[in-house]
Amino acid sequence: MKNLIKSESEFNRRKFFAINLSGIAGWLFLKGNAFAADSQKEDKGALVGSNIFGWGQYAQREKRKLDVDEVIQALRDCGYDYLENFMDVNNPDNNAAFAEKLKSRGLKPVSLYTGARIHEAGKADEVVDKILSACKVCAKAGFKVISCNPDPIGRDKTDDELKTQAAALQKFGEGLKKLGMRLGIHNHMPEMANNARELRYDFQNTSPELVGLCYDVHWIWKGGMTPDEALKLYGNRIVSWHLRQSRNNIWWEDLDTGDIDYEKIAKYAKEHNLARVYTVELAIENGTKITRSGVENHRRSREFVRRVFGA
Repeated sequence: MKNLIKSESEFNRRKFFAINLSGIAGWLFLKGNAFAADSQKEDKGALVGSNIFGWGQYAQREKRKLDVDEVIQALRDCGYDYLENFMDVNNPDNNAAFAEKLKSRGLKPVSLYTGARIHEAGKADEVVDKILSACKVCAKAGFKVISCNPDPIGRDKTDDELKTQAAALQKFGEGLKKLGMRLGIHNHMPEMANNARELRYDFQNTSPELVGLCYDVHWIWKGGMTPDEALKLYGNRIVSWHLRQSRNNIWWEDLDTGDIDYEKIAKYAKEHNLARVYTVELAIENGTKITRSGVENHRRSREFVRRVFGA
């Protein structure tokens, strides 16, 4: 009898654990699905692309002609969403043809890059009007962001020239907004001279809802402004990102750990719900160590963005 009671007791205990473990497993399964759903919700709208510039450098290094079709194919295979190309202002239909090429291979028309000589009084409006005319074609083709780097002129721009430039950017941004697009100012080193005088002036004299920032993290950092300061001042203006890494101030061949703490930046971006349009812009300079192909470096960089930015 004692053995029977013991057996029944053991059976009931095992049954109890089996039922509860089953319940826990079910709870974990549902919880896991909920977490996955939350992650998918967070990722909704996030886009990761690449800029054409670095691909051109790799082609030049390998002494071959750049094949845009091959680049698009490689990006698709690596899990990217788009390729950012140089905007063709003089032949707007070429931008529409580029958009169709992207779509035909499973990518999206997202952003285009352009310069603009808009600091000259009496000429700036004409320049903006010409670009906006081309942007009408780009908008119909599906592009959403124009990254614009006002042309440098080999010296610091005067206060009057900056005033003209800021007014032109305001007009540009207003015109793009009417087309359902966004303007993001891009910069290189000239705009960061004298404590980022030009960049600061452009933002201080334009409205955030019209003139945004294409946040090229490395160029702004290289120009002397820390990511903390840049995000605090202009994070609310970000419409897209350009991502590149360096080690000891020399461009690294892929996105990885290095001079810039991207994990900290990504945390800030998530906490403040900043724009999630990330353009990987790998580039080569004197001292850059190339140990892998351009395709492999972009594949690795895509994984980095996924791991660090959750996109």
